[in-house]
Amino acid sequence: MYAIQLRLMDRHCIVLGGGRVAQRKVRPLLAEGALIEVIAPALCGELQQLAAAGKIRWRAAGYTAGCLAGAFLGFCATDDLAVNAAAAAEAQRQGSLVNVAAPPEQSDFQVPASIRRGRLQLTVSTGGASPAFSRLLRERLEREYGRVYGEWLECLERLRAELRKRPGTSREREHFWRQILTEDILALVEQGKLEEAEAEVRNAINGFGTQS
Repeated sequence: MYAIQLRLMDRHCIVLGGGRVAQRKVRPLLAEGALIEVIAPALCGELQQLAAAGKIRWRAAGYTAGCLAGAFLGFCATDDLAVNAAAAAEAQRQGSLVNVAAPPEQSDFQVPASIRRGRLQLTVSTGGASPAFSRLLRERLEREYGRVYGEWLECLERLRAELRKRPGTSREREHFWRQILTEDILALVEQGKLEEAEAEVRNAINGFGTQS
């Protein structure tokens, strides 16, 4: 599958189903600012709370033809395989992209397991082959990549802005970053020595373009 990141702010996303699988679909959509509509006769506890708080719209009904119309993304997460298949086929005919909890091979896309450290997002996907394995790898990433990596990314963004102010071509700047972002710099980050890492990069920036 093609790896891609989507901006979902204010995009209409429909989740069919009100159980724990649907709940897992809703959480990351909320984090991205999507406009979420859940279609289900009943909701699990967390989804009930979200609906009561006005964070999601709940349509208290089962699947009916046309109920996924207008969705930017559709998520078929009921415990009825036939309903999931019918809803997915309909949405796909209407041009919506669909994720199907089961059977996953009917999905247009998979949602990878992911962790966030500020603006840094690390994802892992098995293409639906083994969600449990994806979860295991995500847990390893959570242990290995702490908040310091997100803080370093923010620092790098500032340093990139400084470098762009200096004379030079985009190719020269690309070469600069390939040369300066070494394992030694990464080791400083891993040790939490962000100031030292930043100082080394800034020193290199100060010398950028001065070579004769």
